[in-house]
Amino acid sequence: MKHQKPGILIPKINLHYINLITVLLLGVMAQAQQDPQYTQYMYNTQVVNPAYAGSREVLSFGLLGRTQWVNFDGSPQTGTFTVNSPIGLYDNMGLGLSIVYDQIGPAVESNVVVDYSYSVHLGLDTKLSMGLKAGLDMLNVDYSKLNIFYPNDLFFQNEIDNKLQPQVGAGLYLNTQKFYAGISVPNFLNTKHFDDSSLNNQNVESVAIERLHYFYIMGYVFDLNENLKFKPATLVKYVSGSPLQWDLSANFLINEKFTVGASYRWSASISALAGFQITKNFFAGLAYDYQSTDVEQFSNGSYEVFLRFDIFKKNDRVVTPRFF
Repeated sequence: MKHQKPGILIPKINLHYINLITVLLLGVMAQAQQDPQYTQYMYNTQVVNPAYAGSREVLSFGLLGRTQWVNFDGSPQTGTFTVNSPIGLYDNMGLGLSIVYDQIGPAVESNVVVDYSYSVHLGLDTKLSMGLKAGLDMLNVDYSKLNIFYPNDLFFQNEIDNKLQPQVGAGLYLNTQKFYAGISVPNFLNTKHFDDSSLNNQNVESVAIERLHYFYIMGYVFDLNENLKFKPATLVKYVSGSPLQWDLSANFLINEKFTVGASYRWSASISALAGFQITKNFFAGLAYDYQSTDVEQFSNGSYEVFLRFDIFKKNDRVVTPRFF
């Protein structure tokens, strides 16, 4: 769903026009929706790129929760769960599962996909992974959550109930111990979420198209000294019919335990990030977004929490830390 801008603020005018504008806004949301956005994208790569599966060389679980535009009625709420592990005799394949729950206003979109990757070594420390993801996307829209002036309006009579669509995507992921870059399309299918056939006689359209999303992600780790590392990263997201989204972040890793940094989303927000490697297995991250748009006047920012838990093989020693 599109998260970049809130609905238009409507002054006190005739309720008939309020209802009309609401219908127009829903139409715009339906035709220009976007996948959820993440501030801690450097830790949540599997959701957008299946080639990431298995790249950490451990059984890895990830959990992310995001509350966007706090105190803004109908604001986006997003949750993700991922798990992935290397498989195969030489650990040259990866297998994982990604679950995403995304709610905005009366609409709830969820998807469950399986992620698979195959890796080839291009050098002693360089690996290229190719990935595929396949699963199901489900959409629910409950118009009863809206304040509708004309309850019998034809546009709001057909609620969307567990509408299922297939999802098929692919990606490439290149990484070394201190560098990574990836490009992906999580879903190649331009599918329609709901049909307007029942409304054709009334000349009312109700169609939401899932458009292709293109993701490019990149990051590097610089050794500033023995106890301090600099970790810049960037993510670019493009979807037809919506503005280009560009995130740029800069994190500092202290004693390979504590991470602190900032992020900037072009023409949208400024963020503060912090993370802590609590144990060898457990990492926790937190992000706060301050919106640079007018929506900040009506909300208290956005919050995001990320948790990761790794299960190492028996007697496995981490000779070189895994930074991403």
